[in-house]
Amino acid sequence: MHSSNRRAILKRMAAAGAIATGGGLVSVNARAAAASGTAEIADVCQPLTGLTFDAAEQQQALGAIDDIIDRARTIASLRLDNELPPAELFDPRLTSWEPVAASGPEACPPELPPLPTSAEDIAYAPAWQLSGWIRTGRISAVALTRLYLDRIAARAGRLNCIATLLRDEALTEAAARDRDLARGIWRGPLHGLPYGLKDLVDTNGIRTAWGAEPYRDRIAKRDATIVTRLREGGAVLLAKTSLGAIAYGDIWYGGQTRNPWNIEEGSSGSSAGSAAAVADGLCAFAIGTETMGSIIAPSARCGTVGLRPTFGRVPRTGAMALCWSLDKIGALARDPRDTLDVARIMAGPDGQDPCAIAEPFPPLPQIDPATVKLGYRAEWFEDALPSDTAALDAAWKAGFELVQITMPDIDLAPLGNIVVLEAAAAFEELTASGRDDALSWQDDAAWPNSWRSAHFETAVNYIQAQRVRRMVMQRFAEVMQGVDAILHPNDAGGLLTIGNHCGYPALIFPTAFLEQPTRTGFADYVAPVAAAEGTALHTVPFATTLTGRLFDEARLVAIGTTIADAMDLPRLRPMV
Repeated sequence: MHSSNRRAILKRMAAAGAIATGGGLVSVNARAAAASGTAEIADVCQPLTGLTFDAAEQQQALGAIDDIIDRARTIASLRLDNELPPAELFDPRLTSWEPVAASGPEACPPELPPLPTSAEDIAYAPAWQLSGWIRTGRISAVALTRLYLDRIAARAGRLNCIATLLRDEALTEAAARDRDLARGIWRGPLHGLPYGLKDLVDTNGIRTAWGAEPYRDRIAKRDATIVTRLREGGAVLLAKTSLGAIAYGDIWYGGQTRNPWNIEEGSSGSSAGSAAAVADGLCAFAIGTETMGSIIAPSARCGTVGLRPTFGRVPRTGAMALCWSLDKIGALARDPRDTLDVARIMAGPDGQDPCAIAEPFPPLPQIDPATVKLGYRAEWFEDALPSDTAALDAAWKAGFELVQITMPDIDLAPLGNIVVLEAAAAFEELTASGRDDALSWQDDAAWPNSWRSAHFETAVNYIQAQRVRRMVMQRFAEVMQGVDAILHPNDAGGLLTIGNHCGYPALIFPTAFLEQPTRTGFADYVAPVAAAEGTALHTVPFATTLTGRLFDEARLVAIGTTIADAMDLPRLRPMV
């Protein structure tokens, strides 16, 4: 339905006494309307369904309005906790799905270079190098933590990317990791590495505010599962990083998170602070989440490597729920290898997240590009950005078999409101109480308006959208049967929508630096912006995405690493 028509209908509904309250559409004048024999409300509501009913059918339907009102009010009064999932659970595995067998030996680790003499060179090093230097005693966990704390003090203010700094706690944890090493205990590839944690993941006794004004004083009462696992893996929690309020955009209660390559523009969202911190060398790696682009978008804007794992790969217990059937937890880093190390530590069921799936998670494999099929569409790259064409050229030169694929011919529009509807349910308390007015961002596209409008969507529409989603899953599974991964511009072929709704993993990595004017809007990361004459230009990163097969993150990262190494992209750094 066109937005202008929708607004007209909502105005007529308000005039007729129909309002959105709590769990659904109700009417303050419904009983009076039914008693008087009028069908004014049914006349107004009918266009929202896309169906046509005659006068007798409308009148008969009005007889159920009392039950609808009672259910809506009962549900609205429940104040269900955000962490309580619905009974209907999403599983990306179709009945015909079979796991991908691990192939080939584990990849040999790259040769560890000498420890740089420059603190800046150390700060920007990939996590696997930092890990090697700690393990071999060339730098201590405490020294590395202090180095990042100094950089945060000097640089983070201009980026507005730190929600809560944990200086003392981080130094204490780093000292404990150094004592472990002194006793011969090495906890794995994350041992002693300071990291940033998106501030929608709970940390016991520490503020976890979800980037939103109504929750800015919220203190978590437990550690999320991934926080416990990262600690047990030796990682050192350095800071909680900013996110767009309730996981949307880059505007939070502290302002707007900035892109370190051009602080006049935002860092995109919603894993805004995690991407900015990694890109600016403020931590070894960071944790992000993605529902619909929240790892891909800020990684593209800030030039980080982002891994969105398969849905169900990482348990979300203790993380804010936005959309139970799409939320995923992943990693942002400066090297594809690092994202895999982080994901493997976090992965596996915890007995609490009902969507967490037990599937083997092999280490990074050694691959022969000649035996790997990469899907692509030629038209995606005909007038593409130099970053995308460079990635395709590198894949070809590396020896990958490039295979033309046929994408599903399905209108993806029906999927468009699934996230909004589930989010509206997750945060119904904000809408019902009116506390959504406290959120800074109040535009038409912002959460408050989207959630209010969601109450006018029918439950039948939501279920039908999920059925379309199942159809997309079936058709896309056929595409993926013929390839090991798909190389594509970030949103080409609707792959951002398809990948997220079908639960597939994706790896995004920087593939070029381009001269650009300041970009406005957090979602403006797909295409370059035309520069007016005399406009100031900034050197900023652009990225390309690989979408892989379900639970095949290791092979996906191996493919991405091979392409990235073949490109040998200059190691530029943001300006001071």
